[in-house]
Amino acid sequence: MKLDDLKKLHQKKYRQSLGRFLVEGEHLVLELEKAAASNPHWQQAELYVTEAYQDWQCPWPQHLVSDRQMAQLADTKTPQGILAVAPLPSGAVNTPTHGEKAVYLHEVQDPGNLGTILRTLAWFGGFRCLLSPGSVDPYNPKVVRASMGAIFHVPLEADVRLDTLTSRYPRIACLDIGGDAITSPAFQNHDCYLFGNEARGLPIEALTGLSARRYTIPGAAVVESLNLASAVNMAMYELNRS
Repeated sequence: MKLDDLKKLHQKKYRQSLGRFLVEGEHLVLELEKAAASNPHWQQAELYVTEAYQDWQCPWPQHLVSDRQMAQLADTKTPQGILAVAPLPSGAVNTPTHGEKAVYLHEVQDPGNLGTILRTLAWFGGFRCLLSPGSVDPYNPKVVRASMGAIFHVPLEADVRLDTLTSRYPRIACLDIGGDAITSPAFQNHDCYLFGNEARGLPIEALTGLSARRYTIPGAAVVESLNLASAVNMAMYELNRS
């Protein structure tokens, strides 16, 4: 790709039109290489490095750029001097693995929250991440960095409408105030777990149509709500505790 096109990848519309996104920094490039070893999709990446990284060994085409050019390509203020350009996943939905569960995020807005959630799902394994329309772009550089490479290891689908879930998942649960405790044995027996927007939560009318069973994380209730990423972390831990 031309350098002028690479600079455009900071914007969602160009990521979508060019079918590529940026992977910046040594750790993320290493995680991408790890994922490429078992997933042919990630083998289509390209590497851009400054002199400091010109001896980097990787299976992809490699391009040497100046420090000034790297500063223009990178999203961080002090770039390390290494970034990859990776292909966006295709629209095809990967076949779920046996026993896989789904986590559905409704209109998640914060890149840090989404990145942290992806790290949690990668840590425990066996989860697919579904994002509703109106959610932050998962290939936003801030999300990619916050995921610490987990984005390459978690099956991810964007623009999944709430009203399509019942055709895929017969048993749906949601995190909401006033439900049963997530420590209830029944919490384990669902195929898809719904989490709401950081500020507005989940739309009540949609939950009625989904027949979603409600659960809550018990607490002292001295604050109004938990951070979204923290709520997902606790729920995933509970699902893997037994």
